[in-house]
Amino acid sequence: MLTGSNGAGKTNLLEALSFLVPGQGLRRARLDEVARRESGFADGAGKRRPWAVAVRVNTPDGEIDIGTGCEAISNNVVMNRRIVHVDGQVRKSQAVLSELLSVYWLTPYMDRLFTDSSASRRRFVDRLVFGFDPAHAGRVSAYNHALRERARLLRHGRADPEWLAALEDTMARKGIAVAAARRETVSRLDNICSKETGPFPGAGLAVTGDIENWLDEGPALEAEDRLRAALAKARRTDMESGGAGPGAHRSDLVVRHLAKECPADQCSTGEQKALLIAVVLANTRLQAAERGKIPILLLDEVAAHLDIRRREALFSEIMALGSQAWLTGADAGLFSSIYGKAQFFNIEDGVVTPTIR
Repeated sequence: MLTGSNGAGKTNLLEALSFLVPGQGLRRARLDEVARRESGFADGAGKRRPWAVAVRVNTPDGEIDIGTGCEAISNNVVMNRRIVHVDGQVRKSQAVLSELLSVYWLTPYMDRLFTDSSASRRRFVDRLVFGFDPAHAGRVSAYNHALRERARLLRHGRADPEWLAALEDTMARKGIAVAAARRETVSRLDNICSKETGPFPGAGLAVTGDIENWLDEGPALEAEDRLRAALAKARRTDMESGGAGPGAHRSDLVVRHLAKECPADQCSTGEQKALLIAVVLANTRLQAAERGKIPILLLDEVAAHLDIRRREALFSEIMALGSQAWLTGADAGLFSSIYGKAQFFNIEDGVVTPTIR
């Protein structure tokens, strides 16, 4: 448990841990904006101290040293490019991190997940998939790169048919694979989430979109052909809109409160929070059952927004699962029921001090 006053650095520590998996971390900040700002190092654009996160992980196969950070050009100039080391060796892709660790987080900002944009929900689903299918990160990255390149070519009028066809082929192959992995993971989670866990409601989950409909209607190869054709047909329209009509970037996660038969975005704020926690706990149980791998949970200020019944149920579930969980809170009293059962640390001005409870 990490306690301390607001602005002391509790969330910064969770953000550091969130970089142990692929992606931009829990704040989705640019890599060159993550480092702590210090006098003399943030005067100009792009000037920051280089930063890194290093951990030693105990696994059934022994200890693994993992390091990741922002690549430095010089002592105070960094690039917006991430590097990854595993046991001292540079790895070409962040995707390797998904093979070593699963890390999931809940932050106050995510309380709006069900009413936020579909892009936020897709990112949430993709993080869930990473824990079951490490290659998913590479497919998502390749799809998004092809999507951006196609949009750039169309926007600037450089519509070389062969080049566009190559990008659309990548979008078709990677996009259908991404959609299929999302559907499979969410379907398995739906089986678990449909059952209530104590005070946390049962939830119905599904991924929806044109691609998902195509996968319902026929094999993946046929869906790839349909997406290639749809992208080629939409070139002129996409040139005017600056985007891409069909594709895996249009899919969405739909969640329902089963007991109330109510879409999550129409539930109360407290019910939405409970549904979100139910999904994360179900994912943790599924990984433990299927992979024998229990994710690390980063729960930022989660206790402050739960009633006492759900708060105690969350603590009990985490301890029963045996997950390594990092919880933050300004009020240490919220964690009083687990004094003696968890480690407590106080953070003030970025300094971490163990406390005895």
